[in-house]
Amino acid sequence: MLNYYLSDETGKLSQIDSIEKGCWINAINPTEQEIQFLIKKLDLDVDFIKDPLDDEERSRIEVEGEHTLIIVDIPIVTHDDTGHSMFDTIPIGMIISPSTFVTICLSENPIFERFIYQKVKGFFTYKKTRFALQILHTTSTYYLRYLKQINRKTNEIEAELHQSTRNQELFTMLNLEKSLVYFTTSLKSNKIVMQKILKGNVVKMYEDDEDLLEDVIIENKQAIEMAEVYGNILSGMMNTFASVISNNLNIVMKFLTSITIVLSIPTMVASFYGMNVDEIPLSHVPHAFWLVLGICFFLSSSLAFIFWKKKFF
Repeated sequence: MLNYYLSDETGKLSQIDSIEKGCWINAINPTEQEIQFLIKKLDLDVDFIKDPLDDEERSRIEVEGEHTLIIVDIPIVTHDDTGHSMFDTIPIGMIISPSTFVTICLSENPIFERFIYQKVKGFFTYKKTRFALQILHTTSTYYLRYLKQINRKTNEIEAELHQSTRNQELFTMLNLEKSLVYFTTSLKSNKIVMQKILKGNVVKMYEDDEDLLEDVIIENKQAIEMAEVYGNILSGMMNTFASVISNNLNIVMKFLTSITIVLSIPTMVASFYGMNVDEIPLSHVPHAFWLVLGICFFLSSSLAFIFWKKKFF
């Protein structure tokens, strides 16, 4: 799917029907026909379009003639088979050409939507370098936002695990740990791209652009540190709570075993008195049933008290 957008001098964004100078071309999972159209219309290398559509593509910068390709990873929210939220990363491509700015991605994402709905200040489609840096800044912001969500989910699972004997919480924590690994790897790759933009002459930048890029690098560094810290915490928590779940199960089994032993006394006495024999103790004593019942209650209560003192309950 191809969409074309153009900003006026006031910054108002409008969708247009065809490619114009200074426009933003947003390609979301384009078809082969749309890919060939962009290649011919903008005189692009085919790899510039297809590489960002590979979900395993690494972050990098390529320059070919007047066209510059920037590939970075952005965070997205997905769901597992049980419907629980997971976090992953996918690559996006930004092509800076003399007349247009092209973005390419496999799926709709909140990064581009913020620009489409004009939630980014100072955004102009014809300021191509600044547009690319604003995408990088928004990407770092979403990494930080999702990392805070991961931390919040971790705290919620931690509260559940104190009394849990199930494995579901551990599986959820495993998914979060995998998400943090993806985030850390992608953030470090993005960091290399940003530093290359800052140090090299890949794209033309003005003083304001350099300040914005430095802010992006700082936020990206912060996101890397947060992802590594949360990853270490999660790894330690998983080892600890695996033992907690096992211990919780042992406590349950100890409680059930104690109850079984306490209830076995009246069961055993009732079995003896249920035998079909001529003489049994207290068979001719009045109110023998209540007497035997009292003995059973006394023995069971005494055993229960002993177990309670030993903290079996």
